[in-house]
Amino acid sequence: MMRRTLGTWGMKAVLLIAAVYFVVPIWWLIVSATKSSSDLFGSPPLWFGGSFDLFENLTSVFTHQGGLFSRWLLNTFFYAGVGAAGATLISAAAGYVLAKFIFRGRQLIFNSVLASILLPSSLLVMPLYLLFTQLGFINTIWAVLVPAFASPFGVFLARIYAADSVADELLDAARVDGAGEIRIFFTIALRVMGPALVTIYLFSFVGIWNNFFLPMVTLTSSELWPVTLGLFFWNSQPSQINYDLVVTGALVSTIPLIIAFIGLQRFWRADLTAGAVKM
Repeated sequence: MMRRTLGTWGMKAVLLIAAVYFVVPIWWLIVSATKSSSDLFGSPPLWFGGSFDLFENLTSVFTHQGGLFSRWLLNTFFYAGVGAAGATLISAAAGYVLAKFIFRGRQLIFNSVLASILLPSSLLVMPLYLLFTQLGFINTIWAVLVPAFASPFGVFLARIYAADSVADELLDAARVDGAGEIRIFFTIALRVMGPALVTIYLFSFVGIWNNFFLPMVTLTSSELWPVTLGLFFWNSQPSQINYDLVVTGALVSTIPLIIAFIGLQRFWRADLTAGAVKM
């Protein structure tokens, strides 16, 4: 009994340390967004400064350089929303085919997908740059969207989930009723794979939202930049001190991610298909 109690308290201590580890940077970001540039370095890092300048900082962020931050934010919404939707649909289709259809080379394709997960995305930036130069995609939205549509992890997750959750009896019954494969995929498979699709969408959305290296290499026009690249540009200007703008802009850019997680969390239901097939 004593050993079990110690184990429980040990687990709680580990979870508490992990929670503090993840919460402290968010708290620092919130507190720093309320400070002026001078208070950022002249006050305690984890507590508020002498004045509460949050609203002044927000006004400065959205009016600096003619309100360019709003354009960066809209660009990021577009890249992340469209890119994640395309990656989710393509991953779902590829995973469903790899799970439910038998054809030559299926395992080789799946093994290639697994191997590609191990490749760091930054390693592909220069080959993509050379390819996009030939295709004329440099300094266009396609330089960000086309790579975003490819999600090896999404294909892996969709394949695993489709193999376990999409029952062959459902597919056979739909084929007997005369439904085609495309109709089966969109009306049955996608609905059954709902929780996995939400996970794929969120992971893709966050990955594209935080994308930095690829836009930096392929986008030259500031009007096409995502918010990550824009904040980096503000922070790297040697002639101006924009620490308050960068910190406040970083806080604003994290709010959509928090809303996305909270809003889509309710769709994570493991029992989505419970009772769909009578065993």
